[in-house]
Amino acid sequence: MNRSVMERDKRKGICRRLWAMACVAITSWAMASTASAGERKEFKATDYGVEAGVERVQTAEIQALIDRAAAEGGGVVRFAPGEYVMGCIELKSGVTLHLERGAVLLGSTNPDDYPSQRIPGGPTSPNANDNSTLALVVANGVHDIGVEGQGTIDGRGLELALNIDSLHHKGVRIDPKYNIRNKRPNETARPKLFRLSHTDGVTLKDVTLRNSACWGVSLELCRDVMIDNLTIFNRAYWNNDGIDISDCRNVRITRCDINTADDGICLKSYYPGHANDSIYIADCRICTSASAVKFGTASHGGFRNVTIDNIEVYDTFRSAIAIETVDGGGLENVRVTRIQARNTGNPLFIRLGHRAGEKPGYLRNIYIGQMKVEVPFGRPDEEYDLRGPAVSTFHNPIPSSVTGIPGAKVENVVIEDVEIRYPGRATKGMAYVPLWRLDAVPEAVKEYPEFSMFGELPSWGFYVRHAKGITFRNVTLRLASGDFRPAFVLDDVEDATFEGLRLPSPEGRIAVRDVKGLQVPEGIEVILGE
Repeated sequence: MNRSVMERDKRKGICRRLWAMACVAITSWAMASTASAGERKEFKATDYGVEAGVERVQTAEIQALIDRAAAEGGGVVRFAPGEYVMGCIELKSGVTLHLERGAVLLGSTNPDDYPSQRIPGGPTSPNANDNSTLALVVANGVHDIGVEGQGTIDGRGLELALNIDSLHHKGVRIDPKYNIRNKRPNETARPKLFRLSHTDGVTLKDVTLRNSACWGVSLELCRDVMIDNLTIFNRAYWNNDGIDISDCRNVRITRCDINTADDGICLKSYYPGHANDSIYIADCRICTSASAVKFGTASHGGFRNVTIDNIEVYDTFRSAIAIETVDGGGLENVRVTRIQARNTGNPLFIRLGHRAGEKPGYLRNIYIGQMKVEVPFGRPDEEYDLRGPAVSTFHNPIPSSVTGIPGAKVENVVIEDVEIRYPGRATKGMAYVPLWRLDAVPEAVKEYPEFSMFGELPSWGFYVRHAKGITFRNVTLRLASGDFRPAFVLDDVEDATFEGLRLPSPEGRIAVRDVKGLQVPEGIEVILGE
């Protein structure tokens, strides 16, 4: 058996083991259920002085009821139909909020109703520049909490953010939380909808979440989390992520419908020595002006054992799937399957960088399968009322990419049963990078990770650089119009295998430079870059 075949079989074995681990993890996520809401003690909000109406803020009354329920051993705090205005409330162990259909918890639009929530004794992050400690619903160091029902939580984020902005510009106060970036209050100045920390046993299901001034659902250092059947519409202001999971274990996110101005579901790692571990994301529908499912814009700790399955992506500006680690954290054992993406700017972005940390992390053992994507020529989010920042340069369409950096390669990636339709229409007159100038593609080692970070790229389908052990199996690439560039560019790659490759003619070429161990089917033209 030659070395290349042995390496291929090794990668197949890695994928089989990865899938077995995912199945075990999914089974472990079947957490022991607590008593149903009907069997637990109920506390009806209207029985304890909390009345529907928007005339007054009832933070104190709602918090007193949560505290009482916790003191009596836990239970369900039930809100009848109507609107209830509140500032920041804190969930306590054993307490679930149940919102009946027609019940709406409205966030106060007064910035003073959102005190900063610090984590006593918690780890310190090298980067807290975008992780707000303000939120409408908070929890810290508790267990067995939840929010459920057919009602709505509406942060009224636009009004709140504009009030924060007004306070800053009027000079009413000088407070670190009123930081300004890009001419608006940055993330740390604006409350999230949820910030749940150091909590074991979190259930969020069925409710509708709307209009945060910042991120939507944010969890960090939590364990045993179930997020199911949420409807999230978060396009009130800037940086409106849907769900952010940081350094958590045993998390299930299923059946969520997410429409956001920023990333739909984002895995982050703010804390060295911690990691996201055993994460399952499935059966979700995502529309965003950023990326649908994204790893690693904060990546100081790590990510491992992540399964993503059956995701519908539509009208999304950036990547359908973005897998990144750039701050020294490790990322391994990720399985992504059954992705359907239409009108999406970039299919797949895999990036190992070194923006922070003493040394680069690692990115390895990635399986991408059963993915179908249609990429338009223009902006997919053109009709959005709140669009994300445009790419920095006018450019030819940007391909998918798998990139490491010099001295730190992405390892063991399998891309299988994938079909992508690109728009084509690239022209030679637009600041292109020809094959004799591959060195002109910047390394961007310390840059923010984004599919457009390299600017113009010399291929239309996939760009692969600084990688080891990459397999393309049963991959079909199509073009709506012609493109002068080759379908693939491989630069500084070891052990690249192509099987069952289907490419248009004459654009179906593979350009290589400094590639060792290349296997290409007969009939595919291989050309040399310089």
